[in-house]
Amino acid sequence: MPWTGCVSEPAGYPPRVNAEVQPAPEQSPERQWWLRALAVFQAPRPVFAALRDESPREAEAREEPVLALIVLAGIAGILLAPATGRLLDEDLLDSSVAVLGVLVFLSGAIYGVATYWIGGGALYVGLRGAGSAGSYRRARHMLAFAAAPMVLGLVTVWPLRLLVYGTDTFRTGGSDDGVGSVLFGLASTAFALWSLGLLVYGIAVVERWRVLRAAVSVALAVLAILVVTFPFVIALASS
Repeated sequence: MPWTGCVSEPAGYPPRVNAEVQPAPEQSPERQWWLRALAVFQAPRPVFAALRDESPREAEAREEPVLALIVLAGIAGILLAPATGRLLDEDLLDSSVAVLGVLVFLSGAIYGVATYWIGGGALYVGLRGAGSAGSYRRARHMLAFAAAPMVLGLVTVWPLRLLVYGTDTFRTGGSDDGVGSVLFGLASTAFALWSLGLLVYGIAVVERWRVLRAAVSVALAVLAILVVTFPFVIALASS
């Protein structure tokens, strides 16, 4: 009998299964953008490069991470305001930490959303002035992801500050002890500068520009804000 080259399974054994590597299930766009919101600290280039996709599906998928970023960054901005350090001196709060927390959250959310829309509009003007053809929505989303370091500062610096000073953080002179106050101030400033640098870098990635051109677009955005707010500043100064 000629040799056929085939080996048959012994009787009683189950048939051999051809085990193939199954492809990993594709992640939803929403999950991908949540992961990108975390990855922006370590690998910002692919995160900002993904913002070039302005399809309705991708734009909607990043709405929730964008909302979380702007609200948390707004809270961080409110906490940096000098008036926040005196809130517990106000009779309206009656030294209530719960009321303080609600007030900071609500004012931070409002501030973050306002900055997102108004600051995003100014950034859009600056980008258009520098030659960009991107949309207003993309400008807002770039601003939101660039604010990620502010969020990181919120969850790292402020818990430590509250641990050291407690509620005195929100009373006049409560955290003005020299070295500690300076260190926390420098840390907050460092996160703010990181956000600014990330914005310039992100614009350069999204628009495929040189960093200098991206910086010019940010300068034009600041100029647009100054032009709009200048009449109000003059009116307040003269009143």
